[in-house]
Amino acid sequence: MLFLCNFLETDVYAAPILGIIASAIMFFGGLFWLEFRAKKAMAKGENYGKHLNEDIVKIDTNNLPNFWISMLPIIVVLVMSFILSKYIFPNVNLDYLSKYETSASKVIGNWSLIISLASSIIVAFTFNYKRMENPLDTLTKGVNGSFLAVMNTASEVGYGNVIAGLAAFTIVKSALLGFSSNPLISEAVSVSSLAGITGSASGGLSIALGALGEVYLKEAQALGISPEVLHRISAIACGGLDTLPHNGAVVTLLGVTGLTHKESYIDIGMCTAIIPTLAVLACIILGSIGVV
Repeated sequence: MLFLCNFLETDVYAAPILGIIASAIMFFGGLFWLEFRAKKAMAKGENYGKHLNEDIVKIDTNNLPNFWISMLPIIVVLVMSFILSKYIFPNVNLDYLSKYETSASKVIGNWSLIISLASSIIVAFTFNYKRMENPLDTLTKGVNGSFLAVMNTASEVGYGNVIAGLAAFTIVKSALLGFSSNPLISEAVSVSSLAGITGSASGGLSIALGALGEVYLKEAQALGISPEVLHRISAIACGGLDTLPHNGAVVTLLGVTGLTHKESYIDIGMCTAIIPTLAVLACIILGSIGVV
C-alpha cells in the first residue's frame, strides 16, 4: 500500500467507492461460498476431523480485552490517517522537500500511515499493559515478527528491479502493454499475472508498477482516468492470483492444518483468487465509466 501511495501520489483512501464495492463482493461472495460448502459437508456427515496428535491449549478468556478496546487500534489508524492526509499535512509548508528531489504529494500518504500505525501500537500497548505478563517480551516478539514482513517486501522489490532490468523482460513488457488499450485492464492483468508468477501480492505490485507504472499513469491521464482508480485496481488485482497453489502462505496453511491441496485448495482458490478476480472485473467496469 505504501508503494502505491508513493508511486501514484495517492493515499490509502484512494477511490473509496470502488474499494467498498470490491470489499462487499469479496465479503458476501466468500460468505456465500463457505456457507454453501459447509452445508454440503454437513449433509455428507463431515465434521472437523480427528487430530489426536494435537494438544489443545486452554486460553483464559476472562483476561481478554472487550470488543471496543480490541477495535480501538484499528479505529485510530483509520481516523488518524484520514485527518493527517486530508487536513494536517496539506496545510503544512513542505517546500523543503524539493531539496531531496521529492514532493509533498509523494510523502503525505506514507507519513500519514506510518504515524497512524505507530500511534495505534502505542494505544494497543497502553490499554493492554496490565494484561501482559511480560510487556517487554511482548514488544520484542512484535518487533521480531515484523522483520519477516519487512525483509520479504524489501527482497521482492529488489527482485522486481532485477527482473525489470533483464533484456528478456522487454518481451514480457510489450506483451502486457499490448494486452489491452484500456490501461485499467492492462494494469490488472500485469499485476495479477506477475503476482501469480512470484506467488506474492507485493512482488506482483513492485514488478508491474516499477516497470510499467509510468506508462499506465500517462495512458490513464490521457483518458481522463484518475490515479486513484489505478491505485485501487492495483491493490485489488494483486490479491487474486497471488494465492495459486505454490504460494508460501497456502503451503504453510495446509501444513499447519494437516490438509492437502486436493482436499482444500478448491475453497482457498475460490475465496482468494476467483472471487477477488470478479471484484477486479467489476471495479474495472465502474472505474472506466468514472466511478471513484
